[in-house]
Amino acid sequence: QLQFVESGGALVEPGGSLKLSCRSPVPIHDVQMTWVRRPPGKPLEWVSTLSMSSSMYTDSVKGRFTVSLDYDQKTLYLQMDNLQPEDTAVYYCAPRGPYSWSEYPSYGQGTQVTVSS
Repeated sequence: QLQFVESGGALVEPGGSLKLSCRSPVPIHDVQMTWVRRPPGKPLEWVSTLSMSSSMYTDSVKGRFTVSLDYDQKTLYLQMDNLQPEDTAVYYCAPRGPYSWSEYPSYGQGTQVTVSS
C-alpha cells in the first residue's frame, strides 16, 4: 500500500492560518486526492477533494480552505485560513474521491491541528 505522509499541523489561535502537506511516494496524476479529518472523539469526516477539473469542500470550510497540488513535488496541500476551534482534528490525505475515502484502508499518521486561544 502506498504510504502518504502528512505534515504541517500545529497549535494556532482562532483566526490563524496553517498549510498542511501530504507527500506522495509516487507521482500524482489523473487521480482524485482527498483530505479528511478526525475531530476529537468523532469519526473521520470528509474535508476536501481535488480532481483534475475541480475542487470540492465540505460546507463548513468553504471560503476558508484551499486544496492544491504540486505535481513536481508530489505533494498535496491544504491551505487553511481563518481557523476555528471546530477545525481541531487530526488531518489525513488519501488517493480517493469524495464518495470513496471511507473505504481507504491505509491512512497514515496524520497531522494534528489544534485551534485554541
